[in-house]
Amino acid sequence: MSGGASKGVTLVEPFARRDQQREADFLGMYLFLASEVMLFGAIFALLFADRILHPGAAEQAAVRLKMWIGAANTAVLLTSSLFVALAAATAKAGRKRAVTGWLVAAVVLGLVFLALKGFEYHEDFAEGVRPVIGRAVASSLFINLYFTATVLHAVHLTVGMGLLSWVAARVAGARTRVPNQAIVVEMSGLYWHFVDVVWVFLFPLLYLPRR
Repeated sequence: MSGGASKGVTLVEPFARRDQQREADFLGMYLFLASEVMLFGAIFALLFADRILHPGAAEQAAVRLKMWIGAANTAVLLTSSLFVALAAATAKAGRKRAVTGWLVAAVVLGLVFLALKGFEYHEDFAEGVRPVIGRAVASSLFINLYFTATVLHAVHLTVGMGLLSWVAARVAGARTRVPNQAIVVEMSGLYWHFVDVVWVFLFPLLYLPRR
């Protein structure tokens, strides 16, 4: 059992060894994240293509976005990733209260991100920055991609917040025991880090193509 605790895995069938089970768990998560990478990768490719084909229109549209909100949200998500990493580390050390605290702090920062994004959307619509349907204008393509990418990211972030909240509740209620089941915290953390990395790519693609 000590080996299982050190690796953060409680052995279940059909696995014969804890290290084998841990590798299978991570492989499953990596395959899932790979499918998500393909989804966002298509959006990144469209943004790159739009920037190359219509540089002036992209710059004209990007300058209408709120740079300070995008930068603030980047800092918020990077800090939340630090908190989730600390939750994973304390889970391996068996510190239940610390795990719960760090996960809750990450969820709070996720709420801050969504609040800032909601405020930005409000300001965008008030200033006439909104999705355009049925008009073949280069600048509208960039704005449509902006809303598609950020709404999709917000949905994934909301899912991540639900996942972290669920894990925090299970750890606090001792239904997920640390360090024996620390891998549960690690798996949820991987998803959260993925969502944060997506934003790290979206921020320069959306907010920085300006003169």
